[in-house]
Amino acid sequence: MTAAPLLVVNGDDYGLTPGVCEGILRAGEDGVLTSTSVLAVAPAFAAGAPRLRDSGLGVGCHLALVGEDPLLLGAAEVPTLVDRTGRPAASWRSFLGRALRGRVDPDDVRREFGAQIEACRLAGLELDHLDTHQHLHLWPSVARVVIDLAVQEGIGALRVPTAASRGPKGRGVRAFAARLHDRVASAGLVGPSEFAGLDGAGHLGTAGMVAAVERLGALAPDSAELGVHPGTADDPDRARYRWGYKWPGELTALCDPALRSAVGRAGFRLGTFSDLGTGPGAGPADAV
Repeated sequence: MTAAPLLVVNGDDYGLTPGVCEGILRAGEDGVLTSTSVLAVAPAFAAGAPRLRDSGLGVGCHLALVGEDPLLLGAAEVPTLVDRTGRPAASWRSFLGRALRGRVDPDDVRREFGAQIEACRLAGLELDHLDTHQHLHLWPSVARVVIDLAVQEGIGALRVPTAASRGPKGRGVRAFAARLHDRVASAGLVGPSEFAGLDGAGHLGTAGMVAAVERLGALAPDSAELGVHPGTADDPDRARYRWGYKWPGELTALCDPALRSAVGRAGFRLGTFSDLGTGPGAGPADAV
């Protein structure tokens, strides 16, 4: 009997703030969330790690080179990743601008990403996948480092993000995603064969998530990932992140019975990256 296709519902940015940590844990307890990716550079990472260890969620490292928070290593160790004040690039756009000009040393990327993986493991977290903040590993030179580290560290799975939107950005993301998919497979690693959540990231209410699950189901993949961003409404620490995300709306959606029903109608079974078959602790996925 052929197993139902796997759906990993992954909450990004665990550790960003207490409210994001709480939202992810609550979405796992009361909703369809099965997995999370941890920002080791974020302010609430250390305080949030103990509850995550005991949550039953799959855990990955959300490798970061951009954003509001400082990197783990300083300018003396990763000089091409930070500016004169020691701050990383603000976004993927500014990072890729530097990379295109040859101003990013892959060895610096390797050192910083290695430090973030080590921080997760020192916090007692067992990692089953790697991905990147703002999907930077779609870029080939970053992908090379992430794949090498996954193999070196015995982490069997990577996210392969893609987009459904039309237009130049969507076409570009899909082209980079196809190349990444091939490189992941060539390295003996795995990743869900389809992805949703890049389009409209942070703004996927119940209707958006149901539509994403229906679209994924119509593609008839053997596995898929839905990337989400839940968080609680009461979270003053989040004010420093000017992303415009609707974190509480995504938490509500993940706990809405309508979404669980959509997962079932699409024929998916819920699980984690470990259920793809190569990660630590691989085992049977949960029924919807």
